[in-house]
This record gives sequence, structure tokens and C-alpha cells, in this order.
Amino acid sequence: MSFIVPNWKVPKQVKAISSTRIGGYSLERYQGLNLGSHVGDDLETVIKNRQALTQLSEMPNSPIWLNQTHSTDVVLVNQPTELTLDADGLFTSQSGIVCSAMTADCLPVLLTNTQGNQVSAVHAGWRGLANGIVENAVNMFDGEVIAWLGPAIGPDAFEVGEDVLQAFCDFDTKAIDAFIPTGKQGKWWANMELIATQRLSKLGVTQVFSSGLCTYSDPKRFYSYRRDGVTGRQASLIWLD
Repeated sequence: MSFIVPNWKVPKQVKAISSTRIGGYSLERYQGLNLGSHVGDDLETVIKNRQALTQLSEMPNSPIWLNQTHSTDVVLVNQPTELTLDADGLFTSQSGIVCSAMTADCLPVLLTNTQGNQVSAVHAGWRGLANGIVENAVNMFDGEVIAWLGPAIGPDAFEVGEDVLQAFCDFDTKAIDAFIPTGKQGKWWANMELIATQRLSKLGVTQVFSSGLCTYSDPKRFYSYRRDGVTGRQASLIWLD
């Protein structure tokens, strides 16, 4: 099993990892450490994968998992739960609660404050990002916020239409800098990391770190919905010791 540790400078009690597909028990198109229970994989195998992740990464509790629908909902959690919550983000100020965001091309955003007493995990697909999920998460924090952008589909692989470009440019005209024409009529390459960084900057979040990793172009390490269609999910997770 292989994890990515965010390359950011945060208080020592803030712990975070991003999983890869390496290791795990899933087979065939889900080969590896699939953490998604909603993608058609065998449920018992997914549970086994989740348990292995919890144990090997020395998490204080099992992660809180989400039923993600590309919403802008960020839920405040004060205690661990085995329930799958309907939201696309989690926020806590309690130690021992593991916040998660599952992805397979969408952008995972991990957040903490400089005091190291609040953390959040956000699943930012383009709809959620355009509609304000990052803003909703950051506004729950006290003090200065630090952000890490995890593995997601890269700017050379995420082809979008005029509707996506317009959704972001209607909010901020500077978002045009994150779009490059593909050469096809009405099609653009979208840079989700740059868009998220712009949105965070408008909120006063200046410490933004990035994995720089593309899920689409690295099939050995990452699941990618855009590349494979039916596939598994990796997760980015954060908690307070």
C-alpha cells in the first residue's frame, strides 16, 4: 500500500494522507485499493480495503465517508460515525475524527488553520467548485487557513465545454487564465488547480500547496473516471491527533 503525504507546513498534530490504488484487495477494473462502495465493486472487498487503510496509516478511527453528489454542502462533525453522510465536505475541530474526500479525477482539497485545531476535507468537482464549496469550507474556519490540493485530472487532460468556462468566468473574469483552447470548437482544457487557487486567494488563503499529480495520466497509481469510466476511488484524508 502506498500513500501520498501532503507537502505542506502545518502544525504537527495535523495529519493527512492521500491514498493511491496501489495495494488493496479489489480485482479487475477496480484493481487495487478501491475505497468507493458505490462504483460496483464487491462491498465486502471495499470494506476490507477501508479497514486496511485505517490500520496501516495509523488513523485514530475509521474515516467518515460521504455520499458525494457534487453539492456545496460541508458538514460539521463532532464525533466519529459509521454512517455515510450526504455531503461533499467535512469539517471538524475535534481530535480523532478522520475527514475524507473520495475522488477519481475531481479535486480533493484538504484544509487546516495555522493554529492546527480545525481541519476539513472537500470533494471539489467542477460543479461544486464553481458553486462555492471551497468558500463554504473556508468560511467555517477561525484564523488563517492553509490548503493542499491533492491528485486530480490535470490541465492537459480535462477537456470541458463553454458551459464550464462560463460558470467560472461569471464568478471571476480572471478564471479565463485557467482555460486553454483545445483546437476543437467550443472546447477548452481546464486547470482545476489554478481555479481552486484563484478561489482560495479571493478568500485570503495565500498558503496553497499542491501535489501536482494527474490522475488521468497515471493509471498505475490512480483511478480516473474520465480515463476508464467504471473504476474505483482513492481518498484524501485529514485529522487531528
